[in-house]
Amino acid sequence: MSHIDDSFDPAAHVTCARKSFDELRVGDRFVIPSRTIGDANFSAFQAASMDNHPIHYDMEYCRAQGHPTLLGHGYQALILCAPGASALPHVLGDALIGFVEQSSKFLGPLYLGDTAYPALEITDLTRQRTNGVVTLRNTVHNQRRELILDGWQKLLVRLLG
Repeated sequence: MSHIDDSFDPAAHVTCARKSFDELRVGDRFVIPSRTIGDANFSAFQAASMDNHPIHYDMEYCRAQGHPTLLGHGYQALILCAPGASALPHVLGDALIGFVEQSSKFLGPLYLGDTAYPALEITDLTRQRTNGVVTLRNTVHNQRRELILDGWQKLLVRLLG
């Protein structure tokens, strides 16, 4: 038998404090949990992207090209920077409208077995009439402290209040 709890409010069941566009600050960081990239990550990315180049799935081909193991696609590193993997969408709540732009430089390899450390940092806040644009620097470092991806992305955010 269920019990109705009138003190429970589903709208108040949030993972972190919400912020409006005006409460965000340049320099706010949103660290994304680290993850070690395994065979399943390579398989899932290959299935989703349909990229069938052997550098991403043929160990002997990789070794013949001078790589120690499978080489991840640049986009495989980029997807680690999805804002939804961080607390940012929870901070923005219903104000988040969508992802509108991105650019990235792939500075180093992402190999099978590497541990990736993605992060987002607010670098610009542009207020518009009814919305705002949040510009984020996105980075991925590996376990050797090498910066393997550096870029930016923009989110469109509704101005509240």
